[in-house]
Amino acid sequence: MQALIIAGLLLGSAASAQTTLTVISHDSFEVDKALVAAFEKANATRVRFVKGGDAGELLNRLILTRRAPLADVVYGLDNSLLPRARAAGVLDAYRSPALKAVPDAYRMDEANGTTLLNTVDSGFVALNYDRAWFQKTGLALPKTLDDLKTPAYAKLTVVPSPATSSPGLAFLLASVNHYGEAGAWNWWRTARAGGMKVTRGWSDAYYKEFSRNGGKFPIVLSYASSPAAEVFYAEGFNPAKLPEQSPTGNLFLPGSTFLQLEGVGVLKGARQPALARKFVDFMLSGGVQADIPTRMWIYPAVAGTALNPVFKFAQQPAPTAVKPVLLANPQRLIDGWVTNVLRR
Repeated sequence: MQALIIAGLLLGSAASAQTTLTVISHDSFEVDKALVAAFEKANATRVRFVKGGDAGELLNRLILTRRAPLADVVYGLDNSLLPRARAAGVLDAYRSPALKAVPDAYRMDEANGTTLLNTVDSGFVALNYDRAWFQKTGLALPKTLDDLKTPAYAKLTVVPSPATSSPGLAFLLASVNHYGEAGAWNWWRTARAGGMKVTRGWSDAYYKEFSRNGGKFPIVLSYASSPAAEVFYAEGFNPAKLPEQSPTGNLFLPGSTFLQLEGVGVLKGARQPALARKFVDFMLSGGVQADIPTRMWIYPAVAGTALNPVFKFAQQPAPTAVKPVLLANPQRLIDGWVTNVLRR
């Protein structure tokens, strides 16, 4: 009996000694549980996931808790948020060996050769519309951002806030790039006065306010790949028998799209820095990269990763280069938006 008690104590001690890797992410992050289980087994660890809100909220939380980090590794910060994350000093430099399989144009390397965020995926932030709503009403689609700010279309549009949402910030950057700052503030003020709704995050905009999901707004800021997701999740989906058209479409209005690069990085002050680096490598592994497209509806970063046939509905707009000065300090534009739009 004494031997059994001792053995039990030893087993309990071994179980309690198992390391835990904490991963914090935006709310839309998902990865195959079987892949996570394989990572846990290979590294004798347990992975604990924490959701930190939309990407902008996530970064705010990381900054507020940087003296006592909430996690070891973060996924979901993007190229629009990287300058602020860098300035706040919340990330430790780590360049995964797997990053060599990511095309140069999609890397977020620093000018001094360091890497704070390893690109995991990419996607185009873009306006989507509900085909059935427009077919039913017979209203023509807007052709320009100037059209969209008029009451006829503004009252049909919902976008997430640039202050708390990475797609919202991406849209803000695109609009400033297109109009200049003064012109962008005027566009946002006019659109809001005309009825455009601004939500806290992407999930609220897409899943609560978009008419496709029971809301009253038939135009929503989302991603160019969202129409593919609508087909994939439709009843009776068969990749061998794809429909001719997706239930939602993209509105690639000039000046409205933004190439978003999402990454994974090690948090400064991580309790498990070695495991955190292994998780960064894991996110760029073949299994995870193949899982990403139909899990989070974005493009995998690693070149040559196969895509589900449904991605034929995920159109890609011609990228518009955003002025480097805008990407250097997006927080200044967020502050300008709050002052010149939100508080007016």
